Amino acid sequence: MEHLSEEPRLPAPRGPLSAAVEDYLRGTGPLPAPGQAAAAPVYGDDLQLALYLCYELHYRGFAGVAPDLEWDPELLRTRVALEDRFLAALRADAPRHDGVDDALAGILVEPVDGTGVSHFLRDEGELWHVREYAAQRSLYHLKEADPHAWVLPRLRGRAKAAMAAVEFDEYGGGRPDRVHARLFADLMADLGLDPAYGRYLDAACAELLVTVNLMSLFGLRRSLRGALVGHFATVEITSSPGSRRLAEAMRRTGAGPAAEHFYDEHVEADAVHEQVVRHDVIGGLLQDEPHLAPDVAFGVDATVFVEDRLGDRLLADWRAGRSSLRTPLDQELAHVS
Repeated sequence: MEHLSEEPRLPAPRGPLSAAVEDYLRGTGPLPAPGQAAAAPVYGDDLQLALYLCYELHYRGFAGVAPDLEWDPELLRTRVALEDRFLAALRADAPRHDGVDDALAGILVEPVDGTGVSHFLRDEGELWHVREYAAQRSLYHLKEADPHAWVLPRLRGRAKAAMAAVEFDEYGGGRPDRVHARLFADLMADLGLDPAYGRYLDAACAELLVTVNLMSLFGLRRSLRGALVGHFATVEITSSPGSRRLAEAMRRTGAGPAAEHFYDEHVEADAVHEQVVRHDVIGGLLQDEPHLAPDVAFGVDATVFVEDRLGDRLLADWRAGRSSLRTPLDQELAHVS
């Protein structure tokens, strides 16, 4: 599908940091001064978009931006300054558990009366909520398995083999029509959304950018390989029950067969993945490198923290009757055949 391979366009800047980074990518201006990065709110639109722009050069890049800028020394220095602030904030703000088992305990058992986004969409969400959720999450799901693949050369033995097996499923088991990013693009088409990669970057809220930047941060730093495994474990453990609720939401709102199929697929697949990740990826990693246990726990805690922030933002907007997007979608609910 062409929409999965096209380079996205640069988005509108959200402040002086992201504006300066975009000017540098276009070759029309200098990078931001160090003081600009230090002054910007760490979880805010401007810093998070600037960081997203730097990270995206390691994925698809942007139309009109030279591919060689991926390894531009000045841009890398800027990226490191931004991500150092981000990483320090996460270490300070995320809940802290002493061990991996303690960190996982909070997500292995679901509360009886859940109040998260998937509960809202299943029980009372309308089609416009579902469409907004898909538009926001497209920045994650259209690159879903890619950041986790960076950890493969940094693992060995049992952990590497198990991680590769799960990633193989994420990439469709060798079938392009079953690649999970492709399935999500089909979901978007069902909902009358544009499935082009990066299409909703301008509309996505800062809290969503944080969730995508987190996995890029963990994926690109070899020193954070344990945190990336913790992130991956959190995604896989929480995916199956959440996907079950989202599949029910798709059916109740009439989102369409491809929308239902995406989440139905994750209910079964991720229930299996959870066991593999816990016992073989985490187990194998800590057998080989037991000193990484605090990093794995940090990856779990940071993932829960940023996902909770996103959920709080979405629910606050929706319960107030307003759009969660910076640029609301057209409310027309016509489906794309």
